[in-house]
Amino acid sequence: MLDRRTLFGATAATTAFVSSLIGGRKAKAAKSAAVTFNDVEERGTKGRLERLPALDLESTQDFLTGFRNLVNGDMRRLAAKRFSEILEENGYEKDADIPLEKIFELVKDDHRVMMSVRGWVSNQQLTWKQVQDYFHANADKYFAEMESADNSGPGSLELNPGIEPEYTKHEIHIQPGGYTGDPFAGYINYYGVNNFYGGSNYDDEVQAAIAERVQTPPDGMVGRILDLGCATGRLTIAMKDRFPDAEVWGIDVGGPMVRFAHTRCVDMGKDVHFAQRLAEETKFPDNHFDMVVSYIMFHEVTADAQDKIIAEAMRVLRPGGVFFPMDFRTGKQAATNTAYRKFSTWWDHRWNGEPWRFEYASRDFGDLVASYGFEVDETVPAARRGHGAIMAVKPA
Repeated sequence: MLDRRTLFGATAATTAFVSSLIGGRKAKAAKSAAVTFNDVEERGTKGRLERLPALDLESTQDFLTGFRNLVNGDMRRLAAKRFSEILEENGYEKDADIPLEKIFELVKDDHRVMMSVRGWVSNQQLTWKQVQDYFHANADKYFAEMESADNSGPGSLELNPGIEPEYTKHEIHIQPGGYTGDPFAGYINYYGVNNFYGGSNYDDEVQAAIAERVQTPPDGMVGRILDLGCATGRLTIAMKDRFPDAEVWGIDVGGPMVRFAHTRCVDMGKDVHFAQRLAEETKFPDNHFDMVVSYIMFHEVTADAQDKIIAEAMRVLRPGGVFFPMDFRTGKQAATNTAYRKFSTWWDHRWNGEPWRFEYASRDFGDLVASYGFEVDETVPAARRGHGAIMAVKPA
């Protein structure tokens, strides 16, 4: 019989396969008083946040979060200022739209610009590695936690290992193993992205604010909600909080992600359903949902997948239902593509596990959604600063 610890493979593909074995039977969890949830909670909570299980781990993550704020604040402002100076020294306006090759030539040897980039990437790498190392070193008790939650309620869990298309196996945001290739991807992502929000999302404040701004169907009827590409389920839970009487589903291609999301919901007593399914092939009936939402998913998938996902959202929404995708602004809503913005987008694409960032940015997302038959309103308030504002209604 395989020991849990022997299941860690040397490659992402191996780990993705073995994660399907680790309690990863195709599971449909049911509410059952007979199942005891084995909650691992070493150091209590802060609001909804289970504190990291070791003080040195928490302290280092606090340091890395502070360093990230420095990188995204003063270091980036210094880099942007120096970037403008370099352009002016070479006869360009500071807002000029210059070919990438020329941008590289101009800034590649400037330590202020490059230190900003290196600091950002290194911070992200260290954030992931420290959290991943801890959960790998303490694998048994966290496997046991997930296993005890698999068939516990409220809510439900469905795992379908082996459905992952090749494009979903890249390391999003350079998270080791990505969303599919590490059995602890959910734990790693949940704690790691707290760093991304600069220490302002320990209690899911960001997702709660987003959920409050999501536009509802014109007739006000909300009985079923689907969150596409739900990751660790933070927005899914926030939608349940806003609509407590609705049936709420979160789906993601990453089995480890929805497994963690379900474990967290069992701990919180949230009646939310999670399934490992493809956003482009959800398996739900036609006209089934009143609302379909997604948060920063579309720039993580190929153009072909974008098209299929939008078509799928149209299929599963009932007439009059609302599709509310949240992602970076494109097309008419996009900011002016200055040299510094083009450079920043490029290094995010090149060094942050964003292989389809440019492919996504090249399309007018509002027009794309409208091309599938939705009535699109791009004047609604954006759910989050920096994201496009798109409310798409399926014609009645």
